[in-house]
Amino acid sequence: MTAFASRLCRLATLLALPTVLAACGGGGTDNGGLFVSQMAATTLQYSRNMVITVTGSGLDKGLKVTVDSGCGEVSESAGGDALTRRFTCKVTAIGPKTVRAYTANNLEAARLQVTVPEPEVTVVLQGLDTATSSFTVKLDPQAAPVSVNNFLDYVNAGFYRLTIFHRVVKDFVVQAGGYTAGTFGPVIKTPTSPAIALESKNGLKNVKGSLAMARTSDPNSATSQFYINTVDNPALDYKSDAEPGYAVFGSVISGLDVIDRLNAVPVRVDLLSGLTHLPVTNVVIISALQTK
Repeated sequence: MTAFASRLCRLATLLALPTVLAACGGGGTDNGGLFVSQMAATTLQYSRNMVITVTGSGLDKGLKVTVDSGCGEVSESAGGDALTRRFTCKVTAIGPKTVRAYTANNLEAARLQVTVPEPEVTVVLQGLDTATSSFTVKLDPQAAPVSVNNFLDYVNAGFYRLTIFHRVVKDFVVQAGGYTAGTFGPVIKTPTSPAIALESKNGLKNVKGSLAMARTSDPNSATSQFYINTVDNPALDYKSDAEPGYAVFGSVISGLDVIDRLNAVPVRVDLLSGLTHLPVTNVVIISALQTK
């Protein structure tokens, strides 16, 4: 590449959009006929597969793609040709990342800067009001990676669809993720993944609006059930190994008024299931979707 072309390449890098970048390093005599005209990345979401699309010419002549960090192993998708090829990798960390395309001679052909935001999940409810209601939680994978990954696995598998809020203790917590509504009362929904290690010693507190993993008396027993604090609950925080508390891994960032209304619903004792704070009217999760 000539000095003039190199200067143009640097200028293009400065002016490029964050997820689409014109190629640098194409042309010349040492690239084996491979030229990248554009590279783009989609599905920039923590815990999901980022899709990297490369377009140009001669892409069947040894094109390689790498991500500098936080995206697992990069693998090429089937069906690529000389003009377009796609690659994927599972995002394992939030923040900025650099995607690079190389020729067979290990010459950098294009570079792309992307940023993965903190993950968010939006939950849509039915039964709380005459219409549907929703709230959104932001997750903290840096403080609680095990809990966040576990929760997102359940979210992205569709596990929470049609589960209910089965425990509402006024001015304490609202809890969900373990039961569906049956004809004769709540029905246990069996978790699909093993229990996870407790992450309560992570600096996050059980304050109003915080999201945490529910568990049994065994500290390392959390699976699919989660709760949201409706008031500040310092008694649930980590104090010592003898009093490990409960692991907070996110917080409600919109729809806290929905949680306040849920906190106030009438509850009853259900003798068949043994639940003591079951809402009189089922509050059903219609969907829980990762939105960032």
